[in-house]
Amino acid sequence: MRAGVAVLALATLAPLAAGCGQEEKGGPNAVPPAGGQQPSQSTSARALDSHTPELRAAHAARAAVAKRWGLKQVPLTAPPAPEKKPRVTTRKGFEVDGHRRLDLPPVFTTVPTEEKVVFLTIDDGAEKDPAFLRMMNELKIPYTAFLSDYVIKDDYGYFGEMQDRGVGLNNHTLSHPYLPGLSYARQKREICGMQDVIEERYGERPVLFRPPFGNYNKDTLRAAKACGIEYALLWNEEVFVDRWEYREWDRKLRPGDIVLTHFRGRGEWEGTMPDMIRRFLDKVTAEGYAVGRLEDYL
Repeated sequence: MRAGVAVLALATLAPLAAGCGQEEKGGPNAVPPAGGQQPSQSTSARALDSHTPELRAAHAARAAVAKRWGLKQVPLTAPPAPEKKPRVTTRKGFEVDGHRRLDLPPVFTTVPTEEKVVFLTIDDGAEKDPAFLRMMNELKIPYTAFLSDYVIKDDYGYFGEMQDRGVGLNNHTLSHPYLPGLSYARQKREICGMQDVIEERYGERPVLFRPPFGNYNKDTLRAAKACGIEYALLWNEEVFVDRWEYREWDRKLRPGDIVLTHFRGRGEWEGTMPDMIRRFLDKVTAEGYAVGRLEDYL
């Protein structure tokens, strides 16, 4: 029981700066917690003084991991999974003809929630960087993968390791085509074929799907539904190793936003996947957001 209390208390702790050497007024390196509430500095200091030895040790360990991976702050702890999952609907303007009547999978860029969480999704599977797996495992950052067979088939085992660490493996088609340019039958082959690959290799048939390039039409969603897909996810932000890009005009994160990135390395980026994750985590943490597990909300 004491360990469970310690984990819960961690979620309300202000993260330590990566250097762990600066002090702010009222407590060591206090910053706002994941829930977005702003306790007084003296409250944070009193809370720190009352922690159990287990909690102190756990927080120190997280700070050490964050420092080792070059983060500016310790990532914030996501709130518990919602007891009742939100109702996800298609974003306005993203519907196809007959969307509701045909009960097609919803197309969305943000999950309805008031919690200050965002969701990291990673597409295709071209880069297979062992350091990325270590980083995400040590930092305990959840993410969801959308895979295409043409780039993962040279190393299915890499993504098996990912699955063993709790990562959801989902559908991004067999060969990453521009789906609206294909017939219904060919779209269905692309989507159902990838369902078969994931089921054969990893034992589960996904319910999440991301259309390549974010392009889809009515036939895409009809085919996806026929293949067992329940949700068609897009994104509200995209993070690269050197920049962020935004769907919204004000270039701001919002609670429940889905963030896209790709399995890429120095062959296509001026940096590595760990470099990209540092950029991602430094921004979301500085803005008071935690990284949630997408599947907990769907």
